[in-house]
Amino acid sequence: MTWLEAVVLGVVQGLTEFLPISSSGHLRIVPALLGWPDPGAAFTAVVQLGTMVAVVVYFARDLWQIAWSWVRSLFRPQLRGTLETRLGWYIILGSVPIAVFGVLFADQIETGARDLRIVGWLLVLFGLVLYAVDRVTPQRKDVRDLTLRDGLLYGLAQALALVPGVSRSGATITAGRLLQYDRAAAARFSFLLSVPAVVGSGLYEMRHVGDAGGPQWAPTLVATVAAFVVGYASIAWLLRYLVRHGMLVFAVYRVLLGALVLALVYSGVVAAT
Repeated sequence: MTWLEAVVLGVVQGLTEFLPISSSGHLRIVPALLGWPDPGAAFTAVVQLGTMVAVVVYFARDLWQIAWSWVRSLFRPQLRGTLETRLGWYIILGSVPIAVFGVLFADQIETGARDLRIVGWLLVLFGLVLYAVDRVTPQRKDVRDLTLRDGLLYGLAQALALVPGVSRSGATITAGRLLQYDRAAAARFSFLLSVPAVVGSGLYEMRHVGDAGGPQWAPTLVATVAAFVVGYASIAWLLRYLVRHGMLVFAVYRVLLGALVLALVYSGVVAAT
């Protein structure tokens, strides 16, 4: 991987991780369109650590309050009903599905699921679902209304994002909207829930960095730094945007990109694998 490829892919990761348009899908599509080799699942997982640092920095106060309240609640029962403690449990338990499915289907995720035909169809399908759910579902709840059931449903939705093209933020925000949370609240919990899953995946895949035929350390680190810088700006922008706007622009983008990918693959211009 060249330095140019590393910077471009890092910027792509930062731009797309928090928007509901699939960062892993873009890290598969962009190299294919530019004639670059597939960076692989390990590179994708490790570079996502850059955007997770952005989440930790942006939500540092929230994460600290959640973690501190959760730890104290283990010894002080009166704290177990607070919002921060409940959020701690919902984040932990909501992270279980993606961990389980990630281990069970690791081989398929790293190979067959990266087929561009799958990526293209999922971009289109989940783009339509994202728009339809957001269009017809009322915004009646905020973060204070979260329940254990909702946290688990968020977690199941997040597990879908193991397949490139689905979008982790897209799946979880759609789940939140389906549960009638307002857009900003759905996005906020989506970002908080992503921390254990993405950090765990990145640390797990880090063992492949430096292997023969795998991503090398220097360009991977450059891409990770780029992802952090751009990702931080993306979080701030999206949270402001969702206060006044719906999901139409993201749905249209997903459908158009997915259609382009499918047209190029089925016409033989770009290889599917």
